[in-house]
Amino acid sequence: MWEVGAGDSSLATWLAERVGPTGRVVASDIDTSWLDEVEDHGYEVLRHDVAADEPPGGTFDLVHARLVLVHVPERERAIAAMVSVLRPGGWIILEEADPALQPLVCLDELGPEQALANRLKRAFRVLLAERGVDLAFGRTLPRRLRDAGLAAVESDAYFPVGGSACNELERATVEQIRRALIGGGFATSEEITRHLANVASGRLDLTTSPMISAWARKP
Repeated sequence: MWEVGAGDSSLATWLAERVGPTGRVVASDIDTSWLDEVEDHGYEVLRHDVAADEPPGGTFDLVHARLVLVHVPERERAIAAMVSVLRPGGWIILEEADPALQPLVCLDELGPEQALANRLKRAFRVLLAERGVDLAFGRTLPRRLRDAGLAAVESDAYFPVGGSACNELERATVEQIRRALIGGGFATSEEITRHLANVASGRLDLTTSPMISAWARKP
C-alpha cells in the first residue's frame, strides 16, 4: 500500500497494522518529519514529490491520497504516477475538498456572528486561489479516474454540520492564516479574535467544504 502525502503517522500506522509483517506500506511526503518521529513504525518512509519524482519501486494493491492533489500544479502527472504502480485489480482512492461547491462555513447566516464567519471563509478561498489551488478540483475526481483508464469508478461526498470537529478545524485554520488575513486587508486582528471567541462559544453551527472521495480499480 502507498499512502501519498501521508502527513503524520496515523493512517500509515493503521495500514501497517492491517497488512501485517508480510505486507508493505510506503508512506511518502515532501516533508517526512512527522513520519520520522515514530520509532519502529512498521512502514517505509519516503521523502517524495508525487508530481516530480519517480514512483516507489514495486506495485501496490492500494494507493491513497487525501488533500494532496489540490496543492500539486501537475495534477495529471501525479495521478498517472499513482495509477502506474497499481497492480491489476488494485484500487486507488483520491479525496479532495471542493470549497467552490459549498462556499459557506455557516449555512444558517442569521446574524453578525455568522456573517463574520462567512466573510472570513470567503477570504480564505481568495488566499487559496492566489496560491494556485483549484477550488473546484474535488468534483473532477471521478472523471479523472475514468480518463486514466480505470474501471468501477465510484464516488461520494461528505461534510458535517456542527460539532467539535468542525469547531476545531475552523479554529486551527483561522489561526494558521491569521497573519495573511490581516496582511491582505481581509479582517482586523480584533475581528479575528472575536470570531475565534464565537467559535469557542459553540454558538455557531459550522460546517466544512464537501470532501469528495472517488475510487476505482485497475483492470
